[in-house]
Amino acid sequence: MIANETDGFTMLTIAGMVLITVLTRSFFFISAKPWTLPAWAERGLAYAPIAALAAVIVPEVVMLQGQLVPSWQDARLFGAAAGVAYFFWRQGTLGTIVCGMAVFLPLRIGLGW
Repeated sequence: MIANETDGFTMLTIAGMVLITVLTRSFFFISAKPWTLPAWAERGLAYAPIAALAAVIVPEVVMLQGQLVPSWQDARLFGAAAGVAYFFWRQGTLGTIVCGMAVFLPLRIGLGW
């Protein structure tokens, strides 16, 4: 049986989550003095976008259904390699995507890899 009304516990949980979110996001505005990060934290944050991108992209390229790619005949491997090569050659983001897809699509569609 599905209830059409929200019970009190659910409403209390949502209100608590809203309160915690507002408090943590406004914490830096509450203080009168400016906040500065330590130098080691600023250096670490410089690598955060690269690490996040690698954490998302690398498993998608080298894994298939939770297992390492069983064969070298995978279009994703060649597309990623072409994209990386283009990036180191020209340093352009759009060209990297176009080059990687120009290698990936014929292998995937044409050869069925």
